[in-house]
Amino acid sequence: MNTYITEMIKRKDLLFYLVKSGLKAENRNSYLGYFWWLLDPLLNVVVYYLLVHFILGRGGENFAVFLVIGLVAWRWISTTVNTSSKAITKYASIINQVYMPKSIFPLAFTFTQLFNFGFGIIVIALFLIFYGIMPGWQIVFLPLLIIVQLIFLIAVGFILAYVTVFVRDMDHLLSHVTRVLFYSSPIIWEGGRLPPEYSWVVDVNPVAIIITSYRDILMYNNLPNITGLLITGIVSLIVAILALIFYSKNEHKIIKAL
Repeated sequence: MNTYITEMIKRKDLLFYLVKSGLKAENRNSYLGYFWWLLDPLLNVVVYYLLVHFILGRGGENFAVFLVIGLVAWRWISTTVNTSSKAITKYASIINQVYMPKSIFPLAFTFTQLFNFGFGIIVIALFLIFYGIMPGWQIVFLPLLIIVQLIFLIAVGFILAYVTVFVRDMDHLLSHVTRVLFYSSPIIWEGGRLPPEYSWVVDVNPVAIIITSYRDILMYNNLPNITGLLITGIVSLIVAILALIFYSKNEHKIIKAL
């Protein structure tokens, strides 16, 4: 395990290169280029605001802010899940030629989407300013929340990237899994609106805990769900470490499968 971590550190230049190339590739052939990092979350808010607020007649005060926080946080989750699952198979030609820790690839995709999330934070800030919402001192928990979400996504990325090497249908399955997660989490609806018998969906769902905590910090000036975040962070860290141990012992199987 120590040897494997040391090898990953030695390959940090490769990690930086993968993140940089991933950022360039996302909008390489578009006219607006990097401006899509700001425009994409904004358009998502417009679509769901029209659907939920105007067509369905739901959504209360400052619903646009509610939406933008949920959609930006969810975008980091969904894009990381979809891209990290294909991280190893995408670079199969390189992996078969040169030895390198395979876990670097899903790790790079997770950090790439973290960079995109930073632009989403800018969009959230613009909405907060426009609606005159000023976060309180609870904003000091924002870095902790981002770290917890990052560790959670790293753990998920490690697992999905490995499994997809052997189960290529995982890419098709994930589109349905993410759709279930989207509608079972308070992204476009409030968790408190669930009937009491279904409240556990929000209580145990790490995605719901993370998204609700963003709103508590940025919108409602409340403390985030500290207990839920600590459990999510600790469990994710343990899973990520176990995944690295598994990678270090089973990477030869990846090469054979590719």
